[in-house]
Amino acid sequence: MRTEQEMYDLILSVARENDRIRGVYLNGSRANPNAKKDCLQDFDIVYIVTGLEPFLKNPKWIDIFGERVIMQTPEAMNVFPPSMKGRFPYLIQLMDGNRIDLCLIPISQKEQYISEDKMTILLLDKDEPQRKLSKSTDEDYWIKPPTQDEFSEYCNEFWWVSTYVAKGLWRNEILYATEHLNGICRSMLLHILSWKAGLKTNFKVSVGKCGKYLEQYIKKEEWDAFIHSFGNGDVEQTWDALFTVCNLFSKNARMIAFHFNFNYDVKEEEKVITYLNQLRALPKDATSF
Repeated sequence: MRTEQEMYDLILSVARENDRIRGVYLNGSRANPNAKKDCLQDFDIVYIVTGLEPFLKNPKWIDIFGERVIMQTPEAMNVFPPSMKGRFPYLIQLMDGNRIDLCLIPISQKEQYISEDKMTILLLDKDEPQRKLSKSTDEDYWIKPPTQDEFSEYCNEFWWVSTYVAKGLWRNEILYATEHLNGICRSMLLHILSWKAGLKTNFKVSVGKCGKYLEQYIKKEEWDAFIHSFGNGDVEQTWDALFTVCNLFSKNARMIAFHFNFNYDVKEEEKVITYLNQLRALPKDATSF
């Protein structure tokens, strides 16, 4: 595996040798002073270029970074429509274990790009060699305090979708049930737990992508319950997981509501819990509820 320094040397040498590349920037976890460092961190690199066309017309130019396991170019895919407004990313997993997420950005968007994310490090600027950026910080990713509307809508979404999970479990439709449990209910719970982490840290931390740092900011018993609530494909175990998630949500949503003096629809929660229990007890051959 090439070292971090070897990778930076390669990334910068490619830029220096190509006059169409005018600047190089670093984003992502390697630009985050609070991120845990390891050998699998991506190199999230931006090349500021005079134009995309010469690069896109010569797809082999990217081979200079080394032999690949796999590469994805989302803006060139048909299933997922282009969404980056004139920017072009290459997501590259290299055989030596390194990964580069390289994005080409037209020079006309340079200032806009720089202003988008405070977690950015300037590695090279050919046109403004003396330019300096403010110290990289993950401030843009810190947890934001909720508003009443956000809180209420996340709570309503959680309790509403929990009924989908229960219906899927009663029908033995485990894929349907787990998709809603893990995809939506757990996402709503993650918001609630993130706000709790925010309260603990005065909203000056990020819990990371997919909440990967959340464990540091909640009680061990809550973290263990959260982790152990993932269904394993067994219907009864997934019922248990649903109620574990509901209990975690209820406890922490009430705490958030109390702290911010928010309204929380306790009656809605209680009625949904009653419904879930009734549906779990309903015989599989029942013809009515």
